[in-house]
Amino acid sequence: MLKVSRLTKRFGGIIAVNDVSFEVKKGEIVGLIGPNGAGKSTLINLISGFYMPDKGSIEFNGKEITKSKMYERAKMGIARTFQNPRLVSNMTALMNVIYAVLGSERGKKISLVEAYGEAMYYLDLFGLLKKRDIVVSDLPIYELRLLELARALALQPKLLLIDEAMAGLNPAEAESVSRLINRIREEFDLTIIWVEHVLKILMKSVERIIVMHYGKLLADGFPEEVVKKPEVVEAYVGEERV
Repeated sequence: MLKVSRLTKRFGGIIAVNDVSFEVKKGEIVGLIGPNGAGKSTLINLISGFYMPDKGSIEFNGKEITKSKMYERAKMGIARTFQNPRLVSNMTALMNVIYAVLGSERGKKISLVEAYGEAMYYLDLFGLLKKRDIVVSDLPIYELRLLELARALALQPKLLLIDEAMAGLNPAEAESVSRLINRIREEFDLTIIWVEHVLKILMKSVERIIVMHYGKLLADGFPEEVVKKPEVVEAYVGEERV
């Protein structure tokens, strides 16, 4: 489904992503880990079109998308969440999801009434139906995380990019979000790339882990094998609570 080839991104003299290549098959759920500054979020930004690479290429479902804009990739079926939620803070939860429904490929074919109904469905799926008329700026971080996932799912993606959905959550909230991610993956036949620092939770969900360090790909394989590699332990696992 996704093929990343020799992707490189520089910010001044810093190489945030350095010659990274990997593939993700349809239906996979892949964890992306690494210490702070490893280039994980930059890689997600490149795949989603938030940033453009300096070198390399990206293919999605066999189509070259390296120069495609973010909204174009969203219509192709790539949706994402952000490390710091990026919702329209002066709009209600419902309006945020309605705009996502209308922004999907299907959105141009349906009425506003139908978009409203679909938005209500996604809010209900994430337990946010009672919060539909609350302005986003008044929601706590846990509900913001859920709302971002609801909005991303409303785009009807094929590939979902999740950037640290557990950040700022307590253990019970993190477990709840993890269960929801696994549920939507199964129900909506999603392919997922999931950046996370809470390795204990990630290990329960993903089938494969990619490790980045200083912008480079350090390891790629089954979770139980990858976290035991000496180079991974030295770079990351030993610094985290597994």
